[in-house]
Amino acid sequence: MREAVPFAFVAESDRFRSNVTPPPRQRPTASQLLGRTLIGLTVVAGLVGSLILGMPSLDSGDAGGHRQRSEASDGR
Repeated sequence: MREAVPFAFVAESDRFRSNVTPPPRQRPTASQLLGRTLIGLTVVAGLVGSLILGMPSLDSGDAGGHRQRSEASDGR
């Protein structure tokens, strides 16, 4: 025995079955595949480029042995 459903349309939706089949999915054309590939490569190249350009700012500065000195610390 099924539990009572407060809304009639919810109960009727269990019995509804469509006899209409959806159309088959269209395969992407060669130009669409090429466009998607180029967009993907552009995104990846942008991420790699930002990582490469951002690496110097992520460096702690101790590895090079160079210390930045201001003119005030020269003792003049």
